[in-house]
Amino acid sequence: MTWFENAVFYHIYPLGLTGAPQQNPYGAPVHRLEALRSWVEHLAELGCSALYVGPLFESVGHGYETTDYRRLDSRLGSNEDLKALVRFCHARGIRVVLDAVFNHTGRDFFAFRDLLARREGSAYRDWYRVNFHGDNGYHDGLSYETWGGYELLPRLNLQNPAVVQYHLDSVRFWVEEFDVDGLRLDAADQLDFGFLRALRAFSDRLKPEFWLMGEVIHGDYGRWLGDGMLHSVTNYRLHKALYSSHNEHNYFELAHTVEQLGPLCPRLYSFADNHDTERIQTRLRCKADYLPLHVLLFTLPGIPSVYYGSEFAVEGKKERGSDAGLRPALRLEDFRNEAHAGLIRSLARARRAEPALGRASYERLSLSTGHFAFARRDGAREALIAVNNGDAPLSLTLPARLERYRNLLEGGTLPAQDGRLRLELGPHGAALLLPEEPGPAAEQAPIPAPAEWRAALEAAVKAAPSPAPDDPLPAPPAGKTLEELQVPELQALILQKLAANGPVTERMRREVAENVYPDSLRNWARSFR
Repeated sequence: MTWFENAVFYHIYPLGLTGAPQQNPYGAPVHRLEALRSWVEHLAELGCSALYVGPLFESVGHGYETTDYRRLDSRLGSNEDLKALVRFCHARGIRVVLDAVFNHTGRDFFAFRDLLARREGSAYRDWYRVNFHGDNGYHDGLSYETWGGYELLPRLNLQNPAVVQYHLDSVRFWVEEFDVDGLRLDAADQLDFGFLRALRAFSDRLKPEFWLMGEVIHGDYGRWLGDGMLHSVTNYRLHKALYSSHNEHNYFELAHTVEQLGPLCPRLYSFADNHDTERIQTRLRCKADYLPLHVLLFTLPGIPSVYYGSEFAVEGKKERGSDAGLRPALRLEDFRNEAHAGLIRSLARARRAEPALGRASYERLSLSTGHFAFARRDGAREALIAVNNGDAPLSLTLPARLERYRNLLEGGTLPAQDGRLRLELGPHGAALLLPEEPGPAAEQAPIPAPAEWRAALEAAVKAAPSPAPDDPLPAPPAGKTLEELQVPELQALILQKLAANGPVTERMRREVAENVYPDSLRNWARSFR
């Protein structure tokens, strides 16, 4: 089995976590990356086995407008700092995966600067798709393809062999210089398939078990997971189903998502939130659903991930078109409440220790809008999982192959009789039943007793504020064409058009807020009659 097949990831957005300036002053290195060492120790103690960290390389602002692929962002430190961090992780058995931004660059990238200066005479004119007879918002006297309509992100021409070779040389540099274990490919659903095949072939030769995971938001995930392509992609379908199946009290959506994805599921990267999405604690209408949702995250087929701070139930949402609220500066010493983190610790360690929760089979056992039960099996080992999103207790009887099960969330054991097992689930509760005999990896991943976190979690849930009432709809813009509108203005326009057709629900608001792609929003606005 490869290291990534049974991995539990921890995801850090370093520019946010360390409180780096939002705009790069391009000054002397400031060694903020050193602050991640305490977080590495924390994630290892949680039971995570891999760190996805990024973006890391020199950029203009948020990190995805790369200006130097071979240099750590000076707001985070120097290349020596990154070398030291990877060594620190490896010494603790933690694999390291970096963000790779291959689809586009920033305008300060050397090839784009040369293009602006030399125009048709630039040696890099074919690194981008340029119209020298056009213009843009910067009044460069030319226009070019971009990512998502953002002119600060000129899109690279990945059908140009020189561009492909430059990226492959960068990957070699990252492996030889920093000893990284894999890459998360930003905007992978925009990348040329020929480039992805070249990258996979190159990285397979470069380092054994080098992992490639792509950011894919829409589409058939199998297109990116074929032979010679990526190992994994982001499971945005499961992400959406996890929160909406609780908010809408509809586990049919979740079960349908898992079963429609079928054999792809174990290879997909699962998450409750990330640096681009609303924090799960903010998104959940009922805070008590934190428990069943995370039990599902760690027990359904897939490669689970925790986004920094969400193990402490940190809140965060997009505001006024900014992602800053999703990527806050945090200090570990500020989080003394182990309620939610204790649950994550139990689930992460169980996920790694128990073969029936890894690359195991999945079978649905019972399903309604309010409950979902399924089995995971690896040979003779079986895990039974059940969740309840209702406000009332629930009794279930499930088929069982073993005589006794360890009750991970409540402690103790539960017996089965004549191949049946009776469960009692509390409101917004869950059951995770594992074989009575611990799995072969249990000694390396001891599971904390429920008493360490159960009472504290229940108290934290009771103390959580009720969801705030809906904010008034933002005022739509006036006097501009669709092409002139920015993302917040397009979102306001769509909300106005939705309101003209009937009440705007919270779910509708969220769907509009989550769409941050100008072309998609313009098409949506045109669709109204």
